[in-house]
Amino acid sequence: MTVYRKVIHVQSHGKTTSYINITDEVRQAIEESGVKTGICAVISPHTTCSVFFEEYAHDRDENGDESLQHDLNIGLAKIFPDHVDANTYTYPGEEHYKAVESWPNAKDYLPNGRQDLWNGDAHLRSTLLGSSEVFDVTEGKLGVGSTGYVYFADFDRTRGRQRRCVITVLGE
Repeated sequence: MTVYRKVIHVQSHGKTTSYINITDEVRQAIEESGVKTGICAVISPHTTCSVFFEEYAHDRDENGDESLQHDLNIGLAKIFPDHVDANTYTYPGEEHYKAVESWPNAKDYLPNGRQDLWNGDAHLRSTLLGSSEVFDVTEGKLGVGSTGYVYFADFDRTRGRQRRCVITVLGE
């Protein structure tokens, strides 16, 4: 059995949810692995990010999001409204603020102050969608239809940042 692991980096932009099409990177990892039959796991190690599988939609909104992503944003906002102030969610509480403020690299997490932790909606949205997807590998290819694409989503709108995504291919 072969186990192949590749870490890719994606850049989120902040301000709105960042949707990054990583289908080509997943296909490339499968090809590099040499696995002909098996599975491919695509995983986000970040608590405000998700990996999901959806049809590619050609129409885009004013933010550049595909129409299905736009509709997903609307639906998720109905379930978990945007975190706009300290009272929107119980997260982060006073103890969490204090803990983050005590970190040696606190400025990395709080460049603009405590409001940089107002991302409870991002945590909840990514929890709902999940942090990973598992795909079939058949004949050395990603076993999905021609309109299916793999997306990495960063729901944290407090700031843009570089994110990691782990692609692991297992099989023979």
